[in-house]
Order: sequence, then structure tokens, then C-alpha cells
Amino acid sequence: MDLNIRVAGEAGQGIKSIGVMLVEAFLHQGLHVFSSQSYMSRIRGGLNWFDIRIADRELFGPREDVDLLVALTAVGLEVLRETIVPRGRILFNGPPTEGVTAIDLAKTARESGGAIMANSVAAGAVFRMLGYEPDRLHEGLRRQFAAKGEQVVGANIRCAIKGAELVGTTSGHLAAPPLGQVAGEVVSGATAIGLAAAVSGVKFVAAYPMTPSTAVFTYLAQVADQYGILVEQAEDEIAAANMICGATYAGAPALATTSGGGFALMVEAVSLAGMLELPVVFMVGQRPGPATGMPTRTAQQDLLFVLHAGHGEFPRAIFAPGTHQQAYELTRRALQAAHRYQTPAFLLIDQFLADAEKSIPKLDATYRPIDRCIVNADRDYRRYEPTESGVSPRAIPGGDAFVVVDSDEHTADGHISESLQARVEQQDKRMAKLAGLKAEALAPELYGPPVAPTLLLCWGSTYGPAREAVDLLNDEGHLAALLHFAQVWPINEAAARERIGQRRRVIAVEANHTAQLATLLRSIGLIGPVEHLLRYDGMPFSGPRIARQVRGD
Repeated sequence: MDLNIRVAGEAGQGIKSIGVMLVEAFLHQGLHVFSSQSYMSRIRGGLNWFDIRIADRELFGPREDVDLLVALTAVGLEVLRETIVPRGRILFNGPPTEGVTAIDLAKTARESGGAIMANSVAAGAVFRMLGYEPDRLHEGLRRQFAAKGEQVVGANIRCAIKGAELVGTTSGHLAAPPLGQVAGEVVSGATAIGLAAAVSGVKFVAAYPMTPSTAVFTYLAQVADQYGILVEQAEDEIAAANMICGATYAGAPALATTSGGGFALMVEAVSLAGMLELPVVFMVGQRPGPATGMPTRTAQQDLLFVLHAGHGEFPRAIFAPGTHQQAYELTRRALQAAHRYQTPAFLLIDQFLADAEKSIPKLDATYRPIDRCIVNADRDYRRYEPTESGVSPRAIPGGDAFVVVDSDEHTADGHISESLQARVEQQDKRMAKLAGLKAEALAPELYGPPVAPTLLLCWGSTYGPAREAVDLLNDEGHLAALLHFAQVWPINEAAARERIGQRRRVIAVEANHTAQLATLLRSIGLIGPVEHLLRYDGMPFSGPRIARQVRGD
């Protein structure tokens, strides 16, 4: 059982409020939930929508077709009507129209408690159209509005009851998933990253707000007092990047959140961190470019940019989570890798993963700071002491050690030098860290029959849709498997080579125009020519779309 509900209308109409209300209600009814958003870069008007997908099994991605369309505007009805499945239903906030169930949400809300509560009317109507008992929704409304007092709670419940009554004759027309026993919480990718950073001991966050990274930044601001974090909205991205360099030099785990266009301004500081050997972490939320591109849409276009960002050569680690659990786990891993190897680390996400919400087991909110790998040192301390691993003992200012750093090439004690011998010694030392990073690199995850003749290659957020595509293809008798890279640099080459193996078809599934992961894998000799299954219109993949394209439909 799998149902997709789409709430569509103008920005400013409370589309997200209805969606969040339904997501929470469905979660507490024991259903698996996956929600995603499509919105324009504007505060008012346009056409936005919020999808809530529910099922009796775990969900990993969105659907493009719709079982129930809640159209708050005539434009939403006109544009999205063609996405309705043959037996789907439409709830329209407007005059009676052929083939729809019409309600004047604002008028109904005014009569039952207040126009501002139109969202509760819509939620009650949706519950009834799915055949669920409205009382189940009322429990969620009580939780959601408890802080506003019993009067507000009661008014919202009355509005939900009225919405259910007005569509009473249509109840049960949609085959909705049975209520289950799913436990946990619904979180977005941005929330998972923010929580992981907080519990891992991040003490300083700097950013110039830029969609879609802003959601992580604002989450950390909300929990700043709880976890003891200083959150700074810098005057620009250049300042934000240099601030986290200063913070890590002083010993504070630090994070900068940005998007592709903002990261373009940060690359000089990235190179600075490479020379100073600072454990900085950058979270880069990808969106379509070049330039400002499509600010509120999704893409996977910055992999090679982040891999090569910064002049000169220095080691780095790049992680690209594919699920909400990975977003939580890899944020911590990126922070720990940066501190263990004293070099920049990156977390690559995108608008789709940042905004998508999924029901998952409750994430651990216990404060568990990473090991900053800091040593106590005496007056003979040398910050850049050559070692076999390339990792020098790291002390921070304020103790007995005199901690000297320099953005120019330097000697082991940190003082500027133009000695050719010192240059070779220090560059060899820095690059030696890559061996340790490679030894710890995550193996790509293989999903599906290990010897399937068709293999989908993907990275980051395409994991969920590609996984659902593999399930669809195997159910139809088309044997296929998926190889997902959650760490895209350095690559665990031995594991990747073994799992790619000998296949009849290898297909790179990526949200960009040039198949950047395939380009990277080819550059290190892991693959030859492969097929490309690409999407770059700003919308996320879905499992059925990938399956159709693999079949050649």
C-alpha cells in the first residue's frame, strides 16, 4: 500500500503547514512517511507543492504521480491535474468543478474557529478522504497547538471536524495503507546534519545564508543554547570561511554551511586551511548552477568543484550522504576525519535531501563530542613536525607551546621559508595524510543481487530513488543492483573494483549533465565507458522514472 498526497498552491498559503500537520499525524498512526517539496524562489505567489507519501513499508524517495491532490488555487488544479493517477481524487479550495471535491477552506475555518485555521480544515478533509478516523488527527492537533492553550487547540479540532464532515460522502474512496506500528520520528536531512554537528561537539558555526544550506544553519541556531554553540551570520561567505579557520586554530570544532555559489567565494580559505592544516568542515548544499542558477531546486553539480577547490595540492575527505541516517552519521565522520588528519573535510548534500522528511528510528541526541586530537606540548613544540603518517601533534594556543602557523610555505616550527628542501619536506608530509584517509575510506554500498547483469552507479541523494528503481526492476524480472558511494573522496578503490565486477550494463544515475561521479571513477581507472541516466531540470529522481529509463520505455 503506497499513497501520495500533494498539497499545492501559492507561496504564503500555508502549504507547508498543512504538509507538516499531515506528516506528524501519519507518523503517529504508525505509517512510514516520506515527504518532499517543490517551491519557487519567491515569498508570495507562484506554484509550490508539498508531497506526503505514506506506505506500510519503508520509503526511500518521492513519487511523481499523485493519488490525492489538494489544490489550494485554480493554477495548482490546472497544472497538476495531469499528475493524478486514474483512480485518484482531488480536493479543491474553490467553487464546484467537475471531477473534484470542492471546499472553501477559509470560509469553513471562519465559521468554525478562524480563517487562520484553514489548514486544519484541509487536514481533516484529507483524513476523511483516506478513510482514517478523524480522532487520530485530533491527537496530533493537540500536540501541535498545546503551547497555545486549550482555546486554540479546541478551535483547530473543530475546524478539522468540519473539514471531515464536508467530504464525508467521499470517505473511503482511496485505498489508504492500514495503520501500523512504526516508531521513531520524522526528520529532514538538514535536521539530521544539524543534530549530528551539535552532538559531535561543534562549537562555532559561520555562514552567509544561502538556500538550501540555510536550514542546517537555522537548526543549529535553534539548539545553540542547548549545546553551547556560537552561531554567526557573517557579512559574506569569505568572512564565514576565514572565521572557521580562526576557530579551529584556537581549538574549537567549527562548521561552515553554504551552497555552490557561496562556496565559490570560500575556496581561498579552503586552500588556507590546507596549508595551515586546520580541521575545518564545509557543508555544501548543491543546487542548479552556474551562477545563481535555480536557487530552490536540486542538483548534484558540485562534486568535481569541491574535489578540486583551492589552489595547490592538499588532501581532503568528501562525504555525500544518501539517506537521513547517513546524513547524521557522515556529519560526525566528516568532523572526526578533519580532526584526525588536520585537513579540510566536506559534506555534500542537495536541496532534495536537505528538505525531504522521512520516518526513521529516533536519532541519538546525547552529547558525544568527537576527539579533537589535541596534545599538551612544551616550549620545544614544532607545529609541523614531519611524521610518517603526515599528521603532526596538534597543540592549540594558550598553553606552554608556542603555536606558530603561516599561510606561506614554512619549516617544521611554522616559520615562513623559501627553502626548497623545506618545501619538499612539508608537501610530502601533508600529502602523506592521503594514505590514512584512503585506508579509512568507506566502501560503496551494494544493494540488490550481487551478480545482477545491470548495475546502477550513484552517489549522494540519488540512493533512495535508485534503490526503489532496483526493487521495481527485480520485481519485473530485470535483474539489477545498485552501487552507492556515500564517500566520494578518497575512493575505497579495492572495494569499488570488486563490487563493480564484470557487468553487462553499468549505468551512472546522477543529477547533473556530465556524469561527474562516472568521470571521477573513470579518472582513477575503476570504470570504462558507461551509460548515463541523468536529470538536471532541478527536480529529484523517482524510482519509477529510473526504472522506466533503464528498461528503455
